[in-house]
Parts: sequence; structure tokens; C-alpha cells
Amino acid sequence: MADSVLVSELVKKIRLGIFYGEEFLDQKEITISDISRPGLELTNYFKFYPHERVQLFGQTEISYAKDSMTSAERTTVYERMADVDTPAFVISRDLPVPAELTQAAKNNQVPILTSSLPTSRLLSNMTNFLEDRLAERDSIHGELLEIYGLGVLITGDSGIGKSETALDLIKRGHRLIADDRVDIYQQDEQTLIGEAPRILRHLLEIRGVGIIDVMNLFGASSVKNHTEISLIVHLQNWDKDAHFDRLGNGEQTRHFFDLDIPKITVPVRVGRNLGDIIEAAAMNFRAKNMGYDATKVFDQNLNELIKDNSQK
Repeated sequence: MADSVLVSELVKKIRLGIFYGEEFLDQKEITISDISRPGLELTNYFKFYPHERVQLFGQTEISYAKDSMTSAERTTVYERMADVDTPAFVISRDLPVPAELTQAAKNNQVPILTSSLPTSRLLSNMTNFLEDRLAERDSIHGELLEIYGLGVLITGDSGIGKSETALDLIKRGHRLIADDRVDIYQQDEQTLIGEAPRILRHLLEIRGVGIIDVMNLFGASSVKNHTEISLIVHLQNWDKDAHFDRLGNGEQTRHFFDLDIPKITVPVRVGRNLGDIIEAAAMNFRAKNMGYDATKVFDQNLNELIKDNSQK
């Protein structure tokens, strides 16, 4: 988890204009993803003022300050808002920057940023970026690929053939996200995102061959920087005494943060084509999500056969 995001990073990602304070952008840090719209503060109510948040001014805030406040009142309020740890003031819709806000920002070295975007869209864009950057992160051992549009995480013991299986899937036209180490974070209440560490991005290690650059060998369409993790395929060495799900009705999950991700376990033995199996698993998972469950169809057919035989 990143402890903070520099205001300069926010400016670059959201493409904000810099009205004042360019020299402070690399000094100011954002530590919380929530954005404040300071409506109550304009009425001089500061009991719960979230001074550590980015302060966003839209049409409502700018119009109220202009039409309902005197210059002296604006000066007082903006000076109180320009706290030492306030990251930045942001003004949407290319609205005019109040002179009193400019002076308060200069007095306290708080950058003023602008955007032509509507306030709601700007709020959403900034929140999404900050939530991604400030989210709690973890790392797991495995391969992450996008197969038929689904993020599939392949796990298993070291040496079981995960990287070789990933290479086979890449050759079939699927996309690599991460090899060996996958960095994960929870984007929202329903979404787990996986990505590669920057140093390993687009690289794949094959024992006996070494490290290969997937994008260089197979093209830009063979890689992707991040994806939502929808399914886990765990590779496990074949053991005649172990129990493996044969009908697909054994629900397994793996817990990450606040999410449970569906998981299937695939036995590995000589002669099994893991690429075919994982492709089939991804397609079957998608079919289930669309309402078609082959296991239920089998159960229905079996019940009908039993019923027909009992009537003879």
C-alpha cells in the first residue's frame, strides 16, 4: 500500500491545470482517497473540516461564495481552509478562481489546480485514481493471465509448470499480466485487481531458457498491465488418494482482503494438456456467470433418467 500520493502525480494522471503552486506539487502529499466539497466550511462551520483532503470547488461552491459572502468573509474562510497539510484546491469547469482563494493559497503554499471537467466526473476520476494508489496491497506467487476476457490466476507449488502453462496460453492468443509474483489490491467491494511489479512487467521466466520478453516476442496484444481477478486455477500434483472435484459442484474460494474469489483445483499428471484444461475452465466459468451450469444440466438429465426407469 502506498502511504501517500504526490499532488504532482494527481496532476499528471487527471490532466489538471496548474493555476498556482507548481513549485509545491512534489512536496504536497495526499494520504486519503476521499475528496472534500467544502459547502459547510463556506458557512464558517469548521468543527469537522477534513483539512487533509483535496478540496474540490464546483459551480455550487464558487457561486455561493461569490453571491452570498463578502470579500472579508471569503478571506476569513479561505484562510482557515488553507491548512498546512491541505494537499490542494481543485476548481472544476474552468470556473474563475476567487482572488481571496488565490491569496490564501499563496499565504499558505497550497497549490490551486483547475479542470474543464464537470464537477461530478472530476470527483469520480480523482477518487478512482487515489483509491487505486492508496489501496492496501499484497503479493502472491503465481501467474496471472487474461483468458477470454477473464482474469485467471494460476497458482501451485514451485516447479509444477505454471510458467510453461502460461507460455502455452500466450501462444494461443491470451494475454500475460504477471509471472511468478502478482501484486493484488481490492479496488472496491466486488473487485480484486492484479498486476505485475514494475521490474517484472511483460517478462516470463522459463526454466532452462531464462527470462523472455513476452511483448517483444509475441507483440503488444500479448500483454496487459493489470486485470480483475475472476477465477483461481490451482495446479496440484496428481495423488490417487487425493479428492478432486469431478462434477464441478464443489464450491471452493480463496479469501483476499474482503473478497472470496472462486477457485478450482486441477490435478497435474503426465499427458494432461493444462492449456486446454484452463481454457475450458475459463469458458465454463463464464457460462456459469451467464446462467448456464453444466452440472445442473447433468443432475437434471440424471433425475429424468431415474424417473423414466422407475416408470418402466
